[in-house]
Order: sequence, then structure tokens, then C-alpha cells
Amino acid sequence: MARILIVDDEPDILLMLRVNLESEGYEAAMAADGETALERARAEPFDLVLLDVMMPVMDGWGVLEGLSRMTDPPRVVVVSAKSSDKDVDRALDAGALDYLLKPFSPRHLVQVVRDVLALPDADVETYRKQRRAGAGR
Repeated sequence: MARILIVDDEPDILLMLRVNLESEGYEAAMAADGETALERARAEPFDLVLLDVMMPVMDGWGVLEGLSRMTDPPRVVVVSAKSSDKDVDRALDAGALDYLLKPFSPRHLVQVVRDVLALPDADVETYRKQRRAGAGR
């Protein structure tokens, strides 16, 4: 069972994501700010982080930077209302594998989670390059 850390400062989003992921068989943990998320990711193994960008205490950019310094970082999918190509490119350049724009359908989220978790390590960079080129936006 994959372990997923959901990071968002909006309680309704945290709950919705947790319920949807748990109903698909994933184990979900939550963090309401970036600092807490980074502490949890350093202390516990996670297969995937669903990461909002605009948060108090430490934003998603700081979390991405911190995760990138880990020896074996979890995979990251950014989930944000920030919709500019600049933000998408920044997230992918910082190590995220995908970028979902809010609002999104729970079905689409689950499919992206499945796709990212199923990627063989050898295909991670190819997947990121496809996203950077605009596939899936």
C-alpha cells in the first residue's frame, strides 16, 4: 500500500483528498503547512507527496527544495490554483513529476497518483520532460 502525504492549508481540501485516496486503498497522512510536511517527510517514508504551493509558514517551493535535498525523496505532484506556465515549469524544474490545477476531478487526481506511483525509476525523467513540454496541462 503506497503512503501519500497530502500538504494543503485548506482543511476541506485535505479531507477531500484523504477520503478519495483512502477509498482507493492508499494510506494518507496530512500536513497543513510546508514546515510540518517537510518534518514528516524527513521522519517517515512516503511514496508520494501531493503538494500545494501557496501555504503559510513555508510555501510549496520551500518544501520542494527541502525534499530535493533528501537522500531518497518521495515523488511529488503539485496541486495548486496557480496556473501560469511559469509556475508549472518551476515546479517541474524543482523536482515535481506532475502539476494538477485546482479545481480538478477526484477521478483525475487518482489517475495521476496511479500513473506517478507506477512509473519505473528509469522512466521518471522522461515523464517529467513530457509534462514540461506541455503534455497533460
